[in-house]
Amino acid sequence: MTTPDHPRCDRLWRNARLMTCVDDGLGLVEDGVVAARDGRIAYAGPASDAPAFNAAETIDCADRWITPGLIDCHTHLIHAGDRAREFEMRLDGATYEEIARAGGGIRSTMAATRAASEADLVATALPRLDALIAGGATTVEVKSGYGLTLDDELKMLRAARALGEARKVRIRTTFLGAHALPPEYADNPDGYIDLICDSMIPAIAGIADAVDAFCEGIGFTAAQTERVFAAAAAHGLPVKLHAEQLSNLHGAALAARYHALSADHLEYLDEAGIAAMARSGTVATLLPGAFYFVRETKLPPIGALRAAGVPIALATDCNPGTSPLTSLLLVMNMGATLFRLTVTECLRGVTVNAARALGLQDETGTLEAGKACDLAIWDVGHPSELVYRMGFNPLHARIWSGL
Repeated sequence: MTTPDHPRCDRLWRNARLMTCVDDGLGLVEDGVVAARDGRIAYAGPASDAPAFNAAETIDCADRWITPGLIDCHTHLIHAGDRAREFEMRLDGATYEEIARAGGGIRSTMAATRAASEADLVATALPRLDALIAGGATTVEVKSGYGLTLDDELKMLRAARALGEARKVRIRTTFLGAHALPPEYADNPDGYIDLICDSMIPAIAGIADAVDAFCEGIGFTAAQTERVFAAAAAHGLPVKLHAEQLSNLHGAALAARYHALSADHLEYLDEAGIAAMARSGTVATLLPGAFYFVRETKLPPIGALRAAGVPIALATDCNPGTSPLTSLLLVMNMGATLFRLTVTECLRGVTVNAARALGLQDETGTLEAGKACDLAIWDVGHPSELVYRMGFNPLHARIWSGL
């Protein structure tokens, strides 16, 4: 019988150790309990403080660790084709910019994506999504940006939404029409920005959760990016930005002026950009997979971001050209080894701070009552093993919305 002293719950995980990620650290609990009711966390904390739940099902975790389900807050999962040949070209000495200017890079994937059907895009993306899920992911952001026409961008966004119907995972969609200049607008970049602002953004407002842009010498100028941001704001859509990856166009400061959820990459970020992000609460999403794959040498200003209190997230940047990566576990190891992030920063980077980078901090990212019951249960002796090991997946179970 359910009473105030014996509240009902659907599932109860006991004999567990918890990484709650509450407050500023990992919020570790040695003898913990998690209770789920109607897909949400009813309780997460020490067993000694837990109510005597009347549970429909009780799971003995045998002293395993429970963390929030992992969150990949920056991916390009939806695309057709691959760019293995370009990888070979880079190994032979060509730069990313040289390949892009020669018609490769994003335009290469654009041609394949335009030719693919929506069903084809879903089918080719599912193995990539399944790999993320197998590594503990419960929330994944998916961008458009390889169609570069209204119909093709909508096709990509619909395919991204379909991933969330095909799998038990939370999908957030981001419109990235300002990813590259399509060939039909090669001599009229401002005309393409007109198309994005006047036609694309009004049409995608009901299917995209946010708007992104690539502010870079081989992408779009700060002035063009600001036009995209203004159009997004007029339609009530939050913004994100690929910024300061290859040069400093002061995109991060621009993003902060529009209270962007995140600014991503950030290798060439300067002090003014850091200060602006700190004031606006914009998350710094670092993408060590791209840094590694393109063999960059300019490190993001980790120490300055840390000193300014800018939240740091980590993501795969899963894409065909510069980060064909589908493991948040490896991303954490790369964040530690390449960027010298601490274990705590890496773990928070794929949980609570990744949730903030998607505007989902009230929904997921920590083990707290009221949030979605998104859990990852691990066969490890301590959460630090999730950052320390390479090529090792100790996931025991993954729970999404309590199931």
